[in-house]
Amino acid sequence: MTGIADEAPVTLDTLKQLLAQFAKERDWDRFHSPRNLLLALVGEVGELSEIFQWKGEVPKGLPDWKEEEKVHLGEELSDVLLYLVRLSDICGVDLGKAALRKVQLNAIKYPAKVCKEVVSVSSNPEENPSSNNGTAPDVD
Repeated sequence: MTGIADEAPVTLDTLKQLLAQFAKERDWDRFHSPRNLLLALVGEVGELSEIFQWKGEVPKGLPDWKEEEKVHLGEELSDVLLYLVRLSDICGVDLGKAALRKVQLNAIKYPAKVCKEVVSVSSNPEENPSSNNGTAPDVD
């Protein structure tokens, strides 16, 4: 279907090329404005959120999930990724480079040593009543 072997590593560039060809073959480029792609992306994030909506906290690896639930999750995660890759392509943003830059900026903003100290202090709520229950700060 895609012409890519299952064993081949998948890159953002590969996805970008596949999505561009997919849209071109269907004459969808005219619909793929940044705004339209962003709204579609938000819709897919909503669908992804619905999967977790009533499950409460879920352990890593999803050990209690049925295989069909994991497959559905993979499909929704893929929808989000594909719209994000397409949006970045249409906007002329190299998503891989932008992501690497953002990781570097976050490393400066949240130095490991400082973050470890904060988590260490905040993981004991009795010692720090204003703690965030040991959770890490949001990454910008």
